[in-house]
Amino acid sequence: MPETRAAPVPDVVAAAMRLADTVRGARREAEQARRTPAWLADAIGRAGLYQLYLPRALGGPETPPLVGFRAIEELSRADGAVGWCAMIASIMASHLAKLPIEVGLELAGIPADYRASGSGRPGGPTAGRAWPVAGGWRVSGQWNFASGIDNARWLYCTCIVMDGDTPRMTEAGKPMLRMVWVPRDAVTIVDTWSVMGMRGTGSQDFTVEDVFVPDRRSIASDAQPVLPGALYHPRSLVTIQWTLTVANALGIARGAIDNLVALAGTEASTLNTALLRDRPMVQARIGEAEAMVNAARAYVFDAVGRLWDELCTGAAPSDRAVAQARLAIVHAMHEATRAVDKVFHAAGTNAIYTGLPLEACFRDIHVAVQHGAALPGYFESAGKVLLGLRPADPGW
Repeated sequence: MPETRAAPVPDVVAAAMRLADTVRGARREAEQARRTPAWLADAIGRAGLYQLYLPRALGGPETPPLVGFRAIEELSRADGAVGWCAMIASIMASHLAKLPIEVGLELAGIPADYRASGSGRPGGPTAGRAWPVAGGWRVSGQWNFASGIDNARWLYCTCIVMDGDTPRMTEAGKPMLRMVWVPRDAVTIVDTWSVMGMRGTGSQDFTVEDVFVPDRRSIASDAQPVLPGALYHPRSLVTIQWTLTVANALGIARGAIDNLVALAGTEASTLNTALLRDRPMVQARIGEAEAMVNAARAYVFDAVGRLWDELCTGAAPSDRAVAQARLAIVHAMHEATRAVDKVFHAAGTNAIYTGLPLEACFRDIHVAVQHGAALPGYFESAGKVLLGLRPADPGW
């Protein structure tokens, strides 16, 4: 979206804009390699776009959520997979607010250049497990969906705490979980990333075998942030994190519209020589998609903006503010998918060839909407809050 003279472009957003053409130019290389090329990841890292939510106390930008949204949106507009990796890494950076400052500095580096990947769940049959030992934890297991692992420096691993061969249980009767940070050179990548969309994210599995993790680089799964800042309020942390997730989806949708506009000025079809731009159906689909994306984006900005205003007062956010922001996020992710579907089908067979940007947008958005932020059940959760009820889902 165009910027106004009254609203200067923040540094991280300007950096994403400057990188956009480079990102577009690397799309084919990233798709074929199934990861962000190392040279491009270095440029993104130097721009600070892998650590948008890194605490200021650790040398990070501690970017307000809607500024971070705009940066991820710009990258995702150029390539959904590149935007996805920046989104995931920036969310991972927010977890350092839960560590003592000296440990956070150890992980982030000086000057800060924190690049993380990992998994927020322990996994399946070969789940991540952590055994208590003197001074820390002995960790083994396999995790999946480690987006950006090839360019990461630290792996964030969710582990089941073990007593011998038996999981340690919480009072609620569930396995006790612990989060640990493992250096990249201590893990082995397992090549599992053969997928329809988001190929360039390199979201591979990885294994850890009998690695010692010092206690300082571990936290309980329910640990609260120890560093101050509205960005890390436990009541709204997931909502703030997922503001970057919806930015990725809306950026992909914006990119799809851009690509159809470019295509429509040059392409016709076998049975109709009229350019796509001159056909009423294409004109209507462009208009509908534009309205859907802009309306969903406006709702996100309004709802997250109101939540952020409450957080910046220093008080706990209201249930309604959290619910509206969560509702705006899930709604926008599904609207982004519908918008991409409209422009993809409007392009007809012009859009189906692999390597075309519009074809990639179609595949990427249908993977992005599988993220937990877009669970359809959240519409019900929002409705319960609006009706004065308490949803079972955490974070509402």
